[in-house]
Amino acid sequence: MRLILSTATLCFLASVASAKADCATDAQVDQYVQDYLANAPTPALSAGGSMQDALCTQTKIVAALEPHMGPVIGYKAGLTSAPAQERFGASEPVQGVLFRDMMLEDGATVLIQWGARPVFEADLILVVGDVNINQATTPAEVMQNIQAIHPFIELPDLTLTEGEPITPVTLTAIAVAPKLGVLGSEIQVSDPAAMTQALADMTVMLSAADGEVLAQAPGAAVLGHPANAALWLMSKGIEFQPGDLISVGSFGPLVPPAKGKGGASATYVGLPGDPTVSVVFE
Repeated sequence: MRLILSTATLCFLASVASAKADCATDAQVDQYVQDYLANAPTPALSAGGSMQDALCTQTKIVAALEPHMGPVIGYKAGLTSAPAQERFGASEPVQGVLFRDMMLEDGATVLIQWGARPVFEADLILVVGDVNINQATTPAEVMQNIQAIHPFIELPDLTLTEGEPITPVTLTAIAVAPKLGVLGSEIQVSDPAAMTQALADMTVMLSAADGEVLAQAPGAAVLGHPANAALWLMSKGIEFQPGDLISVGSFGPLVPPAKGKGGASATYVGLPGDPTVSVVFE
């Protein structure tokens, strides 16, 4: 007996096949990892797909990168500032991961071409202290469950070949471009209420090696308060564990390394001691 499929059924089957195709294949993931490790430009993944497709691809890429980058030690919210969202046409942040071996100490020296399309940004790390953070609904409640913070210059690699689409979907597919990051000294959160206010009131300045200020933004530039990055990640299904790191995202635009004139520093005016973290480019 001949099976005759309706137009609606054919459309449904086509959409299912298309959705599956938009989660990267093993071959595509292997090629991405080879390019990532070689600092070579690479094709966009899940470019025609949905955010669900992108997260499927991200899961595969993270598993493939862990043997090279160490285990996932935290999560990142990307595109959390207005300039970053405007640049990439985003209406909300995007979610990615942090690897153990991407983390460098304050003052580290890195090759100026640390990726295929390297950029740097002033960021901030929250260190989860208690699993009760997952019940938080306000920045103040988040900070009650944060044991420490770190100044942080992230050194992402946008990786994608010139002309390839860099969108919230393709950024999510590559776990929001983690490559390197420089951690400043730990600042303990002994008074959560005071730290909540300090994070809201601080001014973050990103400077080149010669002191030129490249970007300046208030703490509120990240989603109204840096701790809102944790709330947003939780709204997407992430459950934090004690010790997890949370990258809250950029306090300004992404900057190409040439503008650093040999390095960069980020200063957090209003946090205890007005801390600074720096990196040298060579």
